[in-house]
Amino acid sequence: MTREAEAMLDQIHIKDLLISGILGINPDERVNPQDILVNATLWADTRPAARSDTIEDAVNYRTITKRLIAHIEQGEPMLVERLVAELVDICFDSDGRVAAVEMTVEKPGALRHARSVGITIHRTREGSAADA
Repeated sequence: MTREAEAMLDQIHIKDLLISGILGINPDERVNPQDILVNATLWADTRPAARSDTIEDAVNYRTITKRLIAHIEQGEPMLVERLVAELVDICFDSDGRVAAVEMTVEKPGALRHARSVGITIHRTREGSAADA
């Protein structure tokens, strides 16, 4: 999917999802949960749901968010790069109508003198690891 094609789709935003989980390479990060901040934009066609006004025609962002939370709480990746890729795959696996995802995962307070450090990735369904 091209950026032009994405422009024809609608955006669903999940903002400032703050979850505690294990993430990092340092010994203390492997045993002490820390805050992980997630922001996501999902591209999908919301017109069917707007027409019908039924949840069956909508991307269920509540279900997606619950799966993201569970993964962060239960997983123990070493790298932010891995976690952000796994979370994008969860979005695609959760609903076939999601055509593209932009996801940012941050570790607040991970670097001295910085409020946060994080990674943003943008994936289309065709280019996701889930389909590779």
